[in-house]
Parts: sequence; structure tokens; C-alpha cells
Amino acid sequence: MRILAIDDSEQALKLLTDTIAEVIPSAEIFSFNKPSELLIFAKNNPCDIVFLDIKMWGMNGIAVAKELKDYNAKINIIFVTAYTEYAMEALGLHPSGYILKAVTKEAVEREIENLRYPVDLRNNARVYAQTFGNFEIYSHGTPIKFTYSKTKELVAYLIDRNGASVNTGELCAVLWEDKQDTENIKSYLRKLFSDLTKALKENGVDDIILKRRNSFAIIPEKIVCDSYEFIKGNTKYVNAYAGQYMAQYSWAEMTIGKLRKAE
Repeated sequence: MRILAIDDSEQALKLLTDTIAEVIPSAEIFSFNKPSELLIFAKNNPCDIVFLDIKMWGMNGIAVAKELKDYNAKINIIFVTAYTEYAMEALGLHPSGYILKAVTKEAVEREIENLRYPVDLRNNARVYAQTFGNFEIYSHGTPIKFTYSKTKELVAYLIDRNGASVNTGELCAVLWEDKQDTENIKSYLRKLFSDLTKALKENGVDDIILKRRNSFAIIPEKIVCDSYEFIKGNTKYVNAYAGQYMAQYSWAEMTIGKLRKAE
């Protein structure tokens, strides 16, 4: 999800961007003080949402919103202002939302949950993990490619663990089932992590995994995942679940029971 934010006050802009990041940690957030710079960026970089201050020097937010709609008729415009007198004019542009300053987490959450134009998370998320049906992982809508098929299974298992740490012994036992934990297998696992790091870095998303000494974990806040949304009770994903979860991996069957209990 790509989000733009603009306010000609540095302090107000920092509060706004910090709050957006707290609500949607996986989003790409681009902040601006000058309307001209935001418009140049938006013209060349499709975005999903813009948090737009109304009263600014040089060009007010209403005029900026009109130009943004010329670039993208379905951009979600959320006006952010301390001045209620602009409400009627702003509403005439059919924005997605309207927030009165000072910005709060609750206000941002409310507007994100009620976007006029829902965002397709698979195509717009920085990292999107599909666990329903067969597993797939995407960066900005494009599947991330790995050299080894086991690398994909490795990241699938980390996502299945939902932030819980795993060590090399557990990974060897899961990925190679009943095979003995030999030095050859440990060497192969190191190759998988090297492959994983390389693929994630090529896509600019190598920050989604937390690595410590013999300890590895996905950082759930850094990705969007259908099963994570299901557990949160997101209606779209509750309705999308048809009983299959990472169907290509036998170890994933244990999680299906947890999902059934959460329905």
C-alpha cells in the first residue's frame, strides 16, 4: 500500500506520518511539505491513499485534491485539517475521509477501515503473503522468485509461525521431516537462507525477517497476510477462507485446526 502525506508544518507532518506508520506498518509512506513536490511524485508514482492538509501556503489542499483526481480518479483522499469551515467544499470532491487535527490513531484507523475505494492488498502491499490455497509471496503484486523451491517453503514456515522464533533444528525437522539432522542438511539450510536474503534484497524487502544467533522469525507487522487478516476478523478474508491453507505443505495441516476454531 502506497500512501502520500502532506502538511506544510513539519511538526504536524511528523505526527501524521508516525500515526499512519503505527496503524499500517507495512505501508510505504511518502511525506511532503510542498504541494508541487507531492503532485510531481503522484503523477509518476501511482498511490492508493493521500492524507492531505487543506490550508497550506501556495496551493491549498482542495486544489491539490482536484489535480490528484485528474491523475487517478480512484485515489482515496483523506483531508486533514484544523478548520471545519472547509468541510463543505472538501465534501464536494467526494473524498474518502475527513480528519480534524490533532491527528489520532483512532481517527486514522477509522478512515483506513472505511476507504471509498478499497485497496487490493495483493497488488499494492509491499509484501503480501497468500496462505489460503497454495502458498505464494508477492512484492508489489509480483511473485518473489527463489532459486530453490525449499527457500519458498522456508519463508512459508516462518510466516506460518506468525512472529514466533524458530531455530535451525526445528527448521531441519520441518523441511526435511524425518531425515537425520546431518551436516549436509545444515549446509543446505544455510544455502536456503542465503537464497532467501538475496531474493528479498532484490525486491527491497529484506527487513521482514528478524535474525539472531540460531533464531529466525518473520516480522508480522512488515507484511500483509490473508491468514493474519482472518485471525483479526477481517470480514473479507473470513469469507475468502475455503478450508485450504498452504496446501502444498504437509506440516501446514496443524494450522488448519487453529483457523477452524477462529471461524
